[in-house]
Amino acid sequence: MGTSTLDFLGRRYVVGPTAEELLGRRREWMLWLSWAAMAAIGILQYGFGSLVPALTERGWVPVDVFWLLALWTVFQAGAGFPVAFLRERGRIGPRSAMVAGAVLLLLGPLALAQGSFLVALLGYSVLSGTGAGLVYATCSSTVAKWYPERTAAKVSVVTGAFAYGSVPFAVAFLFTVDGGPLVPFLLVSAALIFLAVLAAGVVLRDPPANWWPPDVDPREWALDGRRVSAVKQYSPREAMRTGVAPLMYLILFCASAVSLFDITFLATLGAEVDVTLVVVAAGTGLLLGTNGAGRALAIRVSERLGRTRTLGWVLAVLGIGQLCLATAATTGSVAILLLASLLAGIGGGAFYPLFASLVREYFGDQSAGARQTHAAVYSAKAFGGVLGVGVAAVAVPGWGFPAVFLLASVLAVASGALCLKLRQPGRFLPGLPPQQVAGG
Repeated sequence: MGTSTLDFLGRRYVVGPTAEELLGRRREWMLWLSWAAMAAIGILQYGFGSLVPALTERGWVPVDVFWLLALWTVFQAGAGFPVAFLRERGRIGPRSAMVAGAVLLLLGPLALAQGSFLVALLGYSVLSGTGAGLVYATCSSTVAKWYPERTAAKVSVVTGAFAYGSVPFAVAFLFTVDGGPLVPFLLVSAALIFLAVLAAGVVLRDPPANWWPPDVDPREWALDGRRVSAVKQYSPREAMRTGVAPLMYLILFCASAVSLFDITFLATLGAEVDVTLVVVAAGTGLLLGTNGAGRALAIRVSERLGRTRTLGWVLAVLGIGQLCLATAATTGSVAILLLASLLAGIGGGAFYPLFASLVREYFGDQSAGARQTHAAVYSAKAFGGVLGVGVAAVAVPGWGFPAVFLLASVLAVASGALCLKLRQPGRFLPGLPPQQVAGG
């Protein structure tokens, strides 16, 4: 049994036993198995844009194809809150969530491999989207529980894999146009995703409630002035009443819409400006690779500059990327297209772990309600997918890529400006370092 202790904010920590005593192995196993599972499931989101040309060759209406991904993001992001609710009440553990997710995810590529659009809608959008939400929420929360003293850094590593793990498959999918081996690629993807998620699910476990590693003193850790801590553990309703959580929701909605637009339409843009498939593949690799790798980098930068300041800069970079994409769509310049892919990738992924960190620092991470607030804010991505993928698919044919990218730039920059209004809810408490309330 561990030793229970409190810090100056009244947060409870159960120090020890070690991860080796609890698991029979080091806690790094929880990190890297989650990393592998997230890398696998990211194929279904980040690789889909590369599949669009091949799927439309079947005779499927392009707008309908894009709505497959829009609805997938609705079910993936929307699954987060119910999963958090069930997890925090002990109704579902990591193993059952991951096994269920593995089965549902298997159906996604299999549904896309056959020729029926309605089957793809049910199997890919609804079932595999829900499965991805199960796995994403489970992996993120499990890693956070095993690394309470380094949550932001470790969770950013895992969520980064969600993007850059898809790069080989996203590039391979580009070559399924004009009779390429679409069905074999999808079957291989289905097998890999299923096995990676299932293997992780067999091993993943949660630590005891409020567990803390015995080699770090939680009271000294809490007093580190560089860290921002919530002044209380907020319930979802309390968080919404502060006005800060709704603002976060709005910012994440705008940012995710722009990011999803980029990753979904890059291959279609490449075909419209008539660049070679090799250039599109290079742009895809840059966009998705930096989208994932930039997440861990942004967390490290934010530990020096502050979360909100870094978030504002990240969204500004995303906005500049949209201007470059608009220029590439107008001129057909390969150099500008690759630069745009780099900037849009850096700005299009890093805001996710920054938001996750801000929600923990503003609203807490020890109570069940506080953890459900994280999932509630993340669900803004569901509506971001509707706007950035579904509505954009309707707008692009009429407005053209340059106009839509300009609008995306306005959304990104405006969301970055709104970050200036983010303030940690609560009042100054005697003895509490000022930066604990200022929010970085």
